[in-house]
Amino acid sequence: MNITLYFFILISEFFVLLGVSIYFVGLLFSSFKGAPYVPTTKKEMMIVLKRAHLKNGKTFVEFGSGDGRIIRQAAKQYGVIGTGIEINPLLIWWSRFLSRRDGTSKNVTFIKANVFDYPLTNTDYLYLFLMPQLLAKLIPKFKKELKKGSLIISHGFKLVGMEKYLIDTNPSTTFPTYFYQV
Repeated sequence: MNITLYFFILISEFFVLLGVSIYFVGLLFSSFKGAPYVPTTKKEMMIVLKRAHLKNGKTFVEFGSGDGRIIRQAAKQYGVIGTGIEINPLLIWWSRFLSRRDGTSKNVTFIKANVFDYPLTNTDYLYLFLMPQLLAKLIPKFKKELKKGSLIISHGFKLVGMEKYLIDTNPSTTFPTYFYQV
């Protein structure tokens, strides 16, 4: 094997290892901040968005937006104006890249922010796929900031203490989804 090919392979392996390392550090970072990155399947995403009865031009906020697949699909299919809130800078970068690639960047914004600091006063739809401990801490914020008629879509976990607002449940083999009308 010639020396040029050897160094090319060595450098390629280095960058692959670096990329994988950055990815896993990002996953750990998200996990320590409240919720691990667990992407929702396309089939489940389509069912949840359909059951939400999204309307064109309404605001859709996603806490813990990950790679942005939910909010990008909601914007593409239903015409919502979306904001993805994510704490992991790598996932923000990836979401923005995917949004530019699939043409949703005009209607979707991704912000690196703490979910406790993002105002919800103009939110029509709020999508969550967060751990129960974090959800419990967010409930007072939802009750205080969300306007009457806002829909909270909690994928995976119930919002304990908000049972009177529960209007629909989508049972699933993976994660159920709960719909709450404030």
